[in-house]
Amino acid sequence: MALIRLAAASFWTTFALVALVTVAAITITVQAFGLRITGGIALYFVIWWTVLFAVLPFGVRSQAEAGDVVSGSEPGAPAAPALREKAIWTTFLAAVVLMVAGALLPLSGL
Repeated sequence: MALIRLAAASFWTTFALVALVTVAAITITVQAFGLRITGGIALYFVIWWTVLFAVLPFGVRSQAEAGDVVSGSEPGAPAAPALREKAIWTTFLAAVVLMVAGALLPLSGL
C-alpha cells in the first residue's frame, strides 16, 4: 500500500508504472498464449476499463461523510477520489485478469 501511494504521488511516476506494467502484461500474454499484438492490446483495453469501473467505488468517502462539503457541490461527491492509486490498482488487476484469460480461454489467433 505504501509503495502504491508513493508511486501515485506524481503523475509521471503513475504514468510510467502504468505504462510499464501494461506493456509487460501484453507482451507476456502475446508471447505465452499466441495472441496477435492487436488482439492483446484490444483485450487488455476492454479488461482495463471493466476493472476500472469495478475498482472506482473502493475506499470512496463522500464530502458529507468527511464533513467537508464544498459550497455548490453535491454532498455525495467524493472527498478524495484517489484516481492515481486506482489507476495503478486497475493496471495490476487487469494484467492478472489478462493473463488468466489468456491461460483459460482459447484466444490463439485473436
